[in-house]
Amino acid sequence: MDDLMALLNQEDTTKIARALIGMYLVHETTAGRLGGYIVDCEAYLGPEDLAAHSVGMRQTPRVRAMYQQAGTIYLYTMHTQRIVNIITQPEGTPHGIMIRGLEPVEGIEEMHNNRQTKGPALTNGPGKLVQAMNIGPELYGASIITSPLHLEPQKKRLPRTIMALPRIGIPNKGEWTDKPLRFIAAGNPYVTNIRKSAIQPDHGWL
Repeated sequence: MDDLMALLNQEDTTKIARALIGMYLVHETTAGRLGGYIVDCEAYLGPEDLAAHSVGMRQTPRVRAMYQQAGTIYLYTMHTQRIVNIITQPEGTPHGIMIRGLEPVEGIEEMHNNRQTKGPALTNGPGKLVQAMNIGPELYGASIITSPLHLEPQKKRLPRTIMALPRIGIPNKGEWTDKPLRFIAAGNPYVTNIRKSAIQPDHGWL
């Protein structure tokens, strides 16, 4: 875990986002462990990033977690869906990474119950994976290292190829619309909006 904290505190946020691809994310719930591999995430580089909630060092009650220490969980709701982010820089520097897609491994039946669906649609979007993993608002401001929702770096898998792409749903933000700040495990079926022809039989893992 010391290596994980060092990563979150010392590396550039884009490097952290790339390093999160293949990282194991687990939520320990009353129904058991729900977990899987991160395959899709987006970096947000406020205060300069026009798409970040912290652009211009904006300070509102909703974004207070963004200014807390690296490893803090930042949750927000968009279009009725809760979305999970990880703060990536020392206290006072509001950078974060949105977790967009997850390949499920543990607690899959419980995830099916939570989402009432199966297959890639279970966790191939930020709101979908939060619902599947039963990530509640009580985790706002908690630690991604020590809370029930945490990373287990010893279980990380290595993707064959990590692709850098523009983020999804970022219109009219000038250069920030097209910056390659989204990172994916190429060929994984749980990547948001992946074409069927791009899916690899081994899901893109080495």
